[in-house]
Amino acid sequence: MCGILAVLGCSDDSQAKRVRVLELSRRLKHRGPDWSGLHQHGDCYLAHQRLAIVDPASGDQPLFNEDKSVVVTVNGEIYNHEELRKKLVNHKFRTGSDCDVIAHLYEEYGEDFVDMMDGIFSFVLLDTRDNSYIVARDAIGVTSLYIGWGLDGSVWISSEMKGLNDDCEHFECFPPGHLYSSKTGVFRRWYNPPWFSEAIPSVPYDPLVLRRAFENAVIKRLMTDVPFGVLLSGGLDSSLVASITARYLAGTKTAKHWGSQLHSFCVGLENSPDLKAAREVAEYLGTVHHEFHFTVQDGIDAIEDVIYHIETYDVTTIRASTPMFLMSRKIKSLGVKMVISGEGSDEIFGGYLYFHKAPNKDEFHHETCRKIKALHQYDCLRANKATSAWGLEARVPFLDKQFINVAMSIDPESKMVSNQFIVVLELLGSLYMLLYFMNQIKKDEGRIEKWILRRAFDDEEHPYLPKHILYRQKEQFSDGVGYSWIDGLKAHADQHVTNKMMRNASNIFPHNTPTTKEAYYYRMIFERFFPQNSARLTVPGGATVACSTAKAVEWDSAWKNNLDPSGRAALGVHLSAYNAETPLSNMPSKVIDNIPRMIEVPGVAIQS
Repeated sequence: MCGILAVLGCSDDSQAKRVRVLELSRRLKHRGPDWSGLHQHGDCYLAHQRLAIVDPASGDQPLFNEDKSVVVTVNGEIYNHEELRKKLVNHKFRTGSDCDVIAHLYEEYGEDFVDMMDGIFSFVLLDTRDNSYIVARDAIGVTSLYIGWGLDGSVWISSEMKGLNDDCEHFECFPPGHLYSSKTGVFRRWYNPPWFSEAIPSVPYDPLVLRRAFENAVIKRLMTDVPFGVLLSGGLDSSLVASITARYLAGTKTAKHWGSQLHSFCVGLENSPDLKAAREVAEYLGTVHHEFHFTVQDGIDAIEDVIYHIETYDVTTIRASTPMFLMSRKIKSLGVKMVISGEGSDEIFGGYLYFHKAPNKDEFHHETCRKIKALHQYDCLRANKATSAWGLEARVPFLDKQFINVAMSIDPESKMVSNQFIVVLELLGSLYMLLYFMNQIKKDEGRIEKWILRRAFDDEEHPYLPKHILYRQKEQFSDGVGYSWIDGLKAHADQHVTNKMMRNASNIFPHNTPTTKEAYYYRMIFERFFPQNSARLTVPGGATVACSTAKAVEWDSAWKNNLDPSGRAALGVHLSAYNAETPLSNMPSKVIDNIPRMIEVPGVAIQS
C-alpha cells in the first residue's frame, strides 16, 4: 500500500508550506519506501509515497493525463485496468501502472467513473483547469483514508491520521464507498449495492456459483510484478485463499516472472493452534512455508509501535494487529512486497461464533450488513496498516465487490447454524468430541458457521483442503496465534493500570470510557500519540462479545456479563469453554455421558 497526502486550497504557495508538506509526507514513508513524489499547483499540494507492485520501473506518482492538466495521487490497485484501457482508445498512457487509468476515466466520464473501477483505492484528483478536485475511497474501505479541515479553509487528505492530525482543526475517517467533490463540498456515496439497504435477500444457495465467484476474486488479485505470498493461519478462510492461489498460479503472468511455487506465511506463539494447522495445510498444498514464532514479551514490547501505526485504541484490533505487525516485518525482510489474506469472510458469512445465537435469519442478515459496513474500522484497518508499517501490501479477495454481491444475495437461512449443531456445541468438552460428533451429523443437516462456504469447496473429486481443515471451527486471529497471548496482555495491563485509575476512568476518558485495564492501557498510549479530540472520535466504541456489534449483544442475556472481544467469550459456543485438559470430573454430566472411551478420527487417536 502506498501513502498519499494532499493539501488543497491552503492559501499558501510559499516554499515553507512545501517544506511542511514534504515533512508530513515523510511520516507515511513506511507505506511507500520505493519512491517519493510531490506536485504543487498554486496552493494545492499532492504528495505520494510509493510501494511499487505493478510497473515498478515507470509508475511513479503523481500521475497525469496527456497535457498534465489532471493530476492524481492514488493508493490502490485497479484489477480491471487492462479492460478499462480498451475503453480509452483515444488516450495516451504515460506508464503501465494500473492506476494510470484514473485521470483518463475522469476526462471521459467526469465524477461518475469511480464505480467502473474494480479494485481497492484511495485517491485525490486535481483538475488544474478550474482548480477543482475530487477525493474517493474504495467500496468497503480496504485502503485507509482520512480527511481534515484547516483554519485557513484548506482541506487535507491523508492515508494515515499522523499525516494531518497536527495541522487540522478537525479531521475524521473518510467514509468508504464515498466521493467528496470540491464543487459541492459534500460527500456522495458512489457505492450502492443491493445489500446496503439490509433488505432480506432470497436467492437460493448454489455452491458452484459461490465457488466460482470466490475463485475469480482470488485470481484477479494475482496481478503483480513483484514477489508475493499468502498469509496462512490454517483456518478456513486463509486456507481457501492459499488453495485457490496454488491451484491457479501456474497459468498467470506472475508465474512466468516469479515461478509457480507459492510461498505461505504464518505467525504464532510456540505450539499455538494456528502454527500446527498452517503447517499441515502448507504441506498439503505444497507451498514453501515460512513459520514465524514470537513470545508474549515480543508482542508486549511492540504494543506502542503497533498503536502508533494502526492508529486505534480498540482492544480486539490491537490484539490481532500485533502478531500481524511482527510477521509483516519478517515477510518484508524476505523480499516479498505483497500478500493475499482472508479478511472479510466472517462478516459476510456470519463466521464469528456469536452468530450461533442469532434468533432468526433477519437478525442474522442485518448483523452481517452492520459488520461489513464497519470493517474499515476494524479488520481492514488492521490488515492495511499492520502490513503497510513495513512496506507490505495486503489484498483481501473476500471483499471483492462482485463476490460480496453474490454472497450477500443468498437467502440468509442458508448461512445460519442449524439447531442440531448448536446443541452439539453445548455438549462438547473438547476438540476431540467436536471431531467425533461431526462424524455423526450429516453434512447438510448439522451446519457449522460458514457452512455454505465450506460446502462450496467440499469437492470429493478434486479436493481443495483436507476435510478436518475445511470444517475447522472459527478461531479469531488473536486467539489462534496462542491463547496465552491475550492472557499475557491482560496480565501486563494489570501491572500498569491500578484500581484507582479505573475508578476515575470516566473522568479521564469520558468518550468511549475504557471498562477494562487492558483497554485503559491502550488508551493511554493512543492519547500520547494522538491527543486531539478528533483522533479519539475516529475509534468506534460500544459493548461487544466475540467481536459482535452492540446490537448483537442483546441476543444472549449471559453475554452482558462477559463483554470481551475474544472468541472464547462466546459462552456455550467456543470449544475452549472447556479446556482440552479439563478433568472429566469437572465437566457437566451431559458431556461426560456422551464421551466415547476411545475417539478415533483420521490421523488422531485420543484416549479420554
